[in-house]
Amino acid sequence: MNTPPPRLSLAEELLLLGLHPQRGSTRLMGSYVEYGVAGAVLAELALAGCVVEERGRVRVRNPIPPAGLDPVAVEALERLAAVPGKGRRDGVRTSHFVRRSRHTVMGRCLDRLVERGVLRRESKKVLGLFPVVRHPAAGEDFSPVLRHRLAVASASGFPDPHDRLLGALLYATGLVARHFPGREGRALRSQTRDFCRQEWTARAVRKAVQSDQAASNGGSGGG
Repeated sequence: MNTPPPRLSLAEELLLLGLHPQRGSTRLMGSYVEYGVAGAVLAELALAGCVVEERGRVRVRNPIPPAGLDPVAVEALERLAAVPGKGRRDGVRTSHFVRRSRHTVMGRCLDRLVERGVLRRESKKVLGLFPVVRHPAAGEDFSPVLRHRLAVASASGFPDPHDRLLGALLYATGLVARHFPGREGRALRSQTRDFCRQEWTARAVRKAVQSDQAASNGGSGGG
């Protein structure tokens, strides 16, 4: 197998699977990947016992992050803990967090991957006028390693909650079909579809993606 990737957060893993390693652009609509990265940060906070979902809202259960929690997730927890509110309206709507934090979270994850030498940043101008920033792999492409790990997890029924969440979020964004197409990927796609329905963070991402799809299709959203 290839060299094991450095320690990556759930959001960073999803982001690397969402970027084309040579071109540095997203494998599908950029906003879909951003939604997925924001949802992955929420999922990390939920796994750490810091947040819960109640009636469609993210509520902070424990504002003190555990040691070793990814810095981007820590920053998100601080923002959530600072939101005022009491009673039924305490917390932030899950859908609002995914939409409103996506640019900030995506940018921070990209910065950290560039700082650690996983990605590099390239700035270009299209037609000599419009600035475009790409993030190709700085060295080895770690997406095959991540795909292999998910394939192994699929064969054993996804025993690790981290892999289960990554699969659910890949399905929610639409990335799972890019990485696991055809007959060989059918079982994994079916598993991750079920996980997406079960995991509240993935459902929030899927809702945002479908809303964008419906808007671009003139109101006829995809399933």
